[in-house]
Amino acid sequence: MSNTTRIKSRYQEEIVPALMQKFGYKSVMEVPRLEKICINQGLGAAVADKKLIDNAVEELTIITGQRAVSTKSRLAISNFKLRENMPIGVRVTLRKERMYEFLDRLVAVALPRVRDFRGISPKGFDGRGNYTFGITEQIIFPEIVIDRVSRISGMDITFVTSAKTDEEAVALLTELGLPFKTSNK
Repeated sequence: MSNTTRIKSRYQEEIVPALMQKFGYKSVMEVPRLEKICINQGLGAAVADKKLIDNAVEELTIITGQRAVSTKSRLAISNFKLRENMPIGVRVTLRKERMYEFLDRLVAVALPRVRDFRGISPKGFDGRGNYTFGITEQIIFPEIVIDRVSRISGMDITFVTSAKTDEEAVALLTELGLPFKTSNK
């Protein structure tokens, strides 16, 4: 069995030629590619309960297959009972093989499990070819055992691409299999 994932081999064999034809690139190196996937989970309630961070690190590690790290607050905000350097979130950055494996599981398994799913919003682009969208429940991933979940929490997933424009990024992510909503006007 080869070491490349399904989506990565499809990218090299089908998506690159399709994007070269669509945008008129002269070199394969001009074709936009997925550089990394960043997953971030903000846990404001962790100010009161420290175990939430440990549970979130464990869950995100199970989901992504890579050790998650806790993020700490930079400022002290007395109204939120928040002190500087308190753990308030969890994040992980996926690259290379793990990134493609996560993308494959997200598109093929997790997103179809979302209740009343009609596609992800195409409004999350930042103007530089990066795309972010949010998931409201971590239990859409089959790796999570629902009985052991102490608290339902969401996460933000950011796709960082080498695309120069949003149009190129939309074409790339659509080819990779992300199900964007189509506008019915």
